[in-house]
Amino acid sequence: MIRPDLRQWARPALAAGVLYLLLALPDKPGGLGDLFAQVPLEWPVLILALVLWPPQWRGRSAIAGILTGVILVLLLLKGADIAMLSSLNRRFSPVVDMFLIEAGLNVLSGSIGMPLTVVAVIASVIAFAAIGLILYRALMCLLRIDLAPHFRPWMGGGLVAALALMTADFGPTLRLWQGAVDPPGAVSNIRTVRAQLERSVTVLRDLRAFRLAAAQDPYADRTGLFDAVDGRDVIVIFIESYGRSSFDNLLYSETHVPTLRNAEVALSDAGYAMQSGWLNSPTAGGQSWLAHGTLASGLRTSDQGRYGAMLASGRQSLFHLAQTSGFRTAAVMPAITLAWPEGLTMGFDTILAAADLNYAGAPFNWITMPDQYTLSAFDALLPPDPRPDFLQIALISSHAPWVPVPEMIDWEDVGDGTAFDRWATSGDPPSVVWRDRDRVRDQYRQAIDYTLQAAMSYAARRADQPLFIILGDHQPAGFVAGIDSRDVAVHLIGPPDLVALASDWNWRDGLVPGADTPVWPMEVFRDRFIRAFTTAAADREAM
Repeated sequence: MIRPDLRQWARPALAAGVLYLLLALPDKPGGLGDLFAQVPLEWPVLILALVLWPPQWRGRSAIAGILTGVILVLLLLKGADIAMLSSLNRRFSPVVDMFLIEAGLNVLSGSIGMPLTVVAVIASVIAFAAIGLILYRALMCLLRIDLAPHFRPWMGGGLVAALALMTADFGPTLRLWQGAVDPPGAVSNIRTVRAQLERSVTVLRDLRAFRLAAAQDPYADRTGLFDAVDGRDVIVIFIESYGRSSFDNLLYSETHVPTLRNAEVALSDAGYAMQSGWLNSPTAGGQSWLAHGTLASGLRTSDQGRYGAMLASGRQSLFHLAQTSGFRTAAVMPAITLAWPEGLTMGFDTILAAADLNYAGAPFNWITMPDQYTLSAFDALLPPDPRPDFLQIALISSHAPWVPVPEMIDWEDVGDGTAFDRWATSGDPPSVVWRDRDRVRDQYRQAIDYTLQAAMSYAARRADQPLFIILGDHQPAGFVAGIDSRDVAVHLIGPPDLVALASDWNWRDGLVPGADTPVWPMEVFRDRFIRAFTTAAADREAM
């Protein structure tokens, strides 16, 4: 039988345990193993302050409610950091990342279906509300402790000691003094809030500087650019999630490098020359449009705030400049299923979204259509135009969840896309595959290999020999990439006389960039491409 005095303290002890677990939760992936390794110093301060609340004072419910709200917001910030670090390899910024909630739900519904997505959202809301209720009751339990008068001085002394430990740990951060202090714990929660506030201030300051840079464009309103292309089509093809891991991680290089070597032979036989290099992407794990915007604008659109500022600035993208230089511009975007107003400000005469591509086959979970179909269909769907094309094509078969992966078929058999239905429902669904990270990595390996085959085969089939820029948009999520890099491969493919114009780029011949090939920030590509393929600009530089 439990003694009355033990039972009296069982509930406060449980309440203190709940508070500890919530305050000790990490803000980065893999941190649960350190849950009890370092005490959050806010924990004893909060407990002692609650226990010392004078019994004659009112407002217990209000205090518990306010603290519940604060701690729940803290949990959301920690969860957002974990999600962003796991998927995009950076921390959450509330100033520019709130829209990702809707984007994430769209991807989730495309992967597991809308009914399961609704169930998941409802379950998450219920779970979060339950945590809030448990937390509120725990706080009220501590506030209601009727502490004997002779205990109060001891508890007050404990509170002063706990505050001293907090100050010892956080003082150097506030520059109250120099030198390291190593108390038995850390002020981890206050640091999380402070870091979020600092990031928000930095982002806002950065956006002001970015807007000024966007207004300074050496090619604004220029015409007659790209004259060295000599009337050929220019086609920019983004390969989703294609990054340096395809070359530096043996899990992928043993498949992807041989595919590229085979493509070198096919392209050479078709009369093409090739050079390959590295670009450093502004993003990792997702947000492909940030890479698209960076390459086209010549500005590093590394977050949604910068991307929006770039669109609002009137900055001339590659496609604006191509328009004014006599090209028909178009974007082929099979991932776009909703309105895409941003496309109207990027300089495209025509946009072919998913519905415009007339795919009649079954979707591949979130992926609307296989890349081979996109490449087979788009050209006939563009309206007649005598001008040469300057195109952006964003391929998506190598987009997560990488389940299922189609196979290449004869181009003559592609038709309306129904030929791919045999693969659209094959294998395990994402909900099964994503329980095993090794299976996820293998699916990624297959998906990138398929898209590389589709893109390179399409290029080799083009008898009119356009100038191709084929590149990755970003690395996959960190646990898939397996290397700490934001570099993506970029391939310049075209007639030998055109590719030779970029000889001073110091890229490597072929489709496999070297380990020592220079890495460019992705934002420098626009201006270097203009200079290489515009004779007037080259003449001015020589003067």
